[in-house]
Amino acid sequence: MKKVAILQSNYIPWKGYFHIIQKVDYFVFLDSVQYTKRDWRNRNRIKTPTGLKWLSVPNNGSQSVTIEEVKIDNSRKWYEKHFRSLLGSYGKCKYFGDYYDFLKKTFLQTKWEYLSELNQYLIKEISNFLGLPTIFCNSNEFELEREKNDRLISILKQLQATYYLTGPSAKFYLNFEKFRKNGITVEIMNYPDYPIYRQPWGNFVHEVSILDLLFCEGKNASKFIWH
Repeated sequence: MKKVAILQSNYIPWKGYFHIIQKVDYFVFLDSVQYTKRDWRNRNRIKTPTGLKWLSVPNNGSQSVTIEEVKIDNSRKWYEKHFRSLLGSYGKCKYFGDYYDFLKKTFLQTKWEYLSELNQYLIKEISNFLGLPTIFCNSNEFELEREKNDRLISILKQLQATYYLTGPSAKFYLNFEKFRKNGITVEIMNYPDYPIYRQPWGNFVHEVSILDLLFCEGKNASKFIWH
């Protein structure tokens, strides 16, 4: 049984996003759909000495463009701010040094033009850190239908998949009967009660970027997600 997940790319997502990747054989970035503002596409949270902080990538995105069309506004030097924020918040964490070169390459040595390109790079690299064998695809590699459910089913059929894993919000728009008639089993991701780890700066918070877990637990990070 070939298992597939199809989701929009997010900026340095939380651990639950990678749990979905871990559970499937193929992960398809659905970045050919409409961009949404004030969402996880271009931002995520980290812990700091003064509380939770948003790291947001400035861009020209609007609801008239797709995610893959969104261009990053590098004139605001967001990359330097994000690097300094991560260094200041997590620099003393046990495993921060293991990822320093990765952070330096991402934020200081590479100029990113498109948000989707940045997001997908980060997700793939972090998946490698977590030891995931999942195969990544992009929705623009497929022939796509216009209607939301038909689009997903079409991608699944082109991958010859019979099992579709998706996030909790999908239960509000999926036509489950249509998937059943096409021979596709749908699973809605049920995030477990993840174990806590040695996290800096006050009370423990699960809903932060996966980088928080990597800096704190390094190669042991997967034990706090799917083990």
